[in-house]
Amino acid sequence: MDIKDGQSAPTSKKPIYSRFSQQELPAWKPILTPGWVIATFSVIGIVFIPIGLVSLFSSESVVEAVLRYDDSCLPPSHAQNAVAYIQSDTTNKTCITKWTVDHKMEAPIYIYYQLDNYYQNHRRYVKSRNDKQLWNKAAEGDTRNCFPEDKIKDTNQPIVPCGLIAWSLFNDTYRFLTNNKDLTVNKKNIAWGSDRRSKFGSNVYPKNFQLGDLIGGAKLNESIPLNEQEDLIVWMRTAALPTFRKLYGKIETDLEVDDKIEIVIENNYNTYEFGGKKRLVLSTTTMIGGKNPFLGTAYLLVGGLSLLCAIGFIFLYVIKPRPLGDPSYLSWNRNPGNIK
Repeated sequence: MDIKDGQSAPTSKKPIYSRFSQQELPAWKPILTPGWVIATFSVIGIVFIPIGLVSLFSSESVVEAVLRYDDSCLPPSHAQNAVAYIQSDTTNKTCITKWTVDHKMEAPIYIYYQLDNYYQNHRRYVKSRNDKQLWNKAAEGDTRNCFPEDKIKDTNQPIVPCGLIAWSLFNDTYRFLTNNKDLTVNKKNIAWGSDRRSKFGSNVYPKNFQLGDLIGGAKLNESIPLNEQEDLIVWMRTAALPTFRKLYGKIETDLEVDDKIEIVIENNYNTYEFGGKKRLVLSTTTMIGGKNPFLGTAYLLVGGLSLLCAIGFIFLYVIKPRPLGDPSYLSWNRNPGNIK
């Protein structure tokens, strides 16, 4: 077709050829021969099974004691009205329980509190905080996202720290005695170092906290900056699941078999209103952390299945071998780069 004067030639939609656009760059394209498949499954099994055994053995060597106390610390006279009991300011909430050490526990012994049926991962709860306020004293008046725990109603003064997470701070306390002597509970360095350094300010102090009509949980010492309030820092790292544990402190002395431990619990935190449960957990640790049989079981399962697959492929290859095709007929081996 002739192109008249003043008319431009039609543009081509054909892309400019390059080895990159046509996916012709050098690449490793392995051929999964029986030898490669059997060797791969065998290596996975040989590596994963010992790792699983070590992880499982390490997990089983952790000594852990779990004591539920929300039910045992509820007086029989208040069994039918637990919410009124826990909300009352006049009832005695001190509970004493005795525990005998079954297995030797070597220091450090970590103390956790465990809550069940507590949804810290609720969207509105997770958002109910202001990170700028927690970090910078100049932003203490910034209470966005914190309603209804943002300001004091009468004076309109900001609450520091604001929001529902801080307001609902866990306030049960534990005291441990053996032979009528207190076991020291170390509450230093129980929070993540990164949280203390980069999320909670050293010049930010609690202000107007828990002064509203409804008290949610523990109170804070207004003379201590937020980056040293480690119970608060631990609590404000919200949990992803409705059953979770948070670190309370550490006992830095060994507990021997048959030691008699008296535990004095202040049962203050209200979980009765939503059917929650409270547990006290004492646990040792190993090189892989606390008790967690899932990791070792998963390694053993994957390694065992891989070895079974390797053995199965060996039998198939021996009993019914199949000749390999000629790899030169594969598309990427037949004159690559000729189409331009």
